[in-house]
Amino acid sequence: MAVVFSSKETFITRKIALVVVVFLLAALSCRGLPGGEGLTLFGAAPSTLDPACCTDATSASYIVEIFSGLATLDRDLEVIPDIAERWEVSADNVTYTFHLREEVRFHNGREVKASDFKYSIERAADPETASPVAEAYLGDIVGVKEKLRGEADEVSGVRVVDEKTLQITIDAPKAYFLAKLTHPTAFVVDEENVGSGADWWQHPNGTGPFKLGEWREEKWIVLERNEYFYREKAKLERVTFILRGNPMMMYENDEIDITQVGTANIERVLDPTNPLNEELVIAPELSVYYIGFNTTMPPFDDAKVRQAFCHVVDKDKIIEILLKEIVSPAAGILPPGMPGYSEKLEGLSYDVASAQQLIAESSYSDGLPPIVLSVSGGCAGVSSVDIAIASMWQENLGVEVEIQSVEWETFLDEAREGRYQAFQIGWVADYPDAENFLDLLFHSESVENHTAYRNPEVDELLEMARVESDLDARLEIYQAVEETIVADAPWLPLWFGQSYYLVKPEVKGFSPAPMVIPVLQGVWLER
Repeated sequence: MAVVFSSKETFITRKIALVVVVFLLAALSCRGLPGGEGLTLFGAAPSTLDPACCTDATSASYIVEIFSGLATLDRDLEVIPDIAERWEVSADNVTYTFHLREEVRFHNGREVKASDFKYSIERAADPETASPVAEAYLGDIVGVKEKLRGEADEVSGVRVVDEKTLQITIDAPKAYFLAKLTHPTAFVVDEENVGSGADWWQHPNGTGPFKLGEWREEKWIVLERNEYFYREKAKLERVTFILRGNPMMMYENDEIDITQVGTANIERVLDPTNPLNEELVIAPELSVYYIGFNTTMPPFDDAKVRQAFCHVVDKDKIIEILLKEIVSPAAGILPPGMPGYSEKLEGLSYDVASAQQLIAESSYSDGLPPIVLSVSGGCAGVSSVDIAIASMWQENLGVEVEIQSVEWETFLDEAREGRYQAFQIGWVADYPDAENFLDLLFHSESVENHTAYRNPEVDELLEMARVESDLDARLEIYQAVEETIVADAPWLPLWFGQSYYLVKPEVKGFSPAPMVIPVLQGVWLER
């Protein structure tokens, strides 16, 4: 799932779509904010609350609390039953039979039936919905691609057996299929709610542990406990997401109970003599930040040029000086903790001489065209990191570089449409499988392949990995794929993420997750 970063103070304090934005919880005081006691979160407004159209981690952070699906991920990132109480898989591993729990209700009290899931999947695959992610996350289901192309009126691989039984058939045995069902695209929505108007998602009727109580633009979003929730109900009555302010200042003024720590404050928080150090929590992320090169645009249509641009960026220096070592350098694509991650992968290290030789050997040896690096964030989007990378390109390769800052609302769409020559973005895991990084982002036919990268050998290996049932064999394939992709350099991997929080002692049950999963229902306050 895409994450984008920019900065006013530093890039890390304004990671607009980073997964951890949903976990910055704090005690709600009565300083003009809605309600009484509860928790508050300092976050960003979602671009949508429509599960079928969710493309970024900020939106997903709200959606996973308001909606739910057949399966979910637990704190150990294992797939567990959710609305489905249990399931069976056919002998050929292509048909899944899901048995829904009794008394699962939407927020308005209407009972959820198997037909609601069929409607939801078919709506996501309806061309009129214009979901940018339905093919990526539901495309394994028989009939989804035909529905997306307008060639079918229904998704043939989804069958309602009875009110509480749903069958889903996929096109081949795939070990990661159940994990894909934990993504918002597979969540259930209420047909009547969706039919109420184009802005239905601003007053959603979900099934998750919280329901939307209030959304006041540029001020706050309030979630309230769902009393109909079919599993353990949330301990909190209310969670408020504050959309404006300075979270670090609010934390130190005892106005909130948890905040993320950015580079501007990290040194004093890491100081063991500072009282704030006792309240510090450090959490890993399954995320990678990178610069993508459009392989169809000059000069990045030449692999040697892409390799050269990777070689001249001194990531260690950027991380040490500008990011104060709060992240770790990325040699490849898969982050630590992701199955298939390899410590042995060396990547394209800092080597100016090799870079200059590669340019001399490339089809652009007579001169490189100007480069435009697109970043997210509007007028505040150009950070010291952006400037450092552009400067390294200019100084070491003699190329003219312009940094273009684009509003977040349009950034992802334009990246998906291939409008950028080079762009800076991040990706956080949707589910803990290497397929979510390597296949979704690099297969030549994937809608999430924003660099237009194409390598027939890589495609063949990725397709082998999809149906490989032996886990070790799958991971070997993915590691070989990653080595090839890194050498082809459609990306300049920059760093793997890590999050730093300050947490007040009265907050209980708070445990940062490395990716977007529901977490709020287990948090409470002890005053």
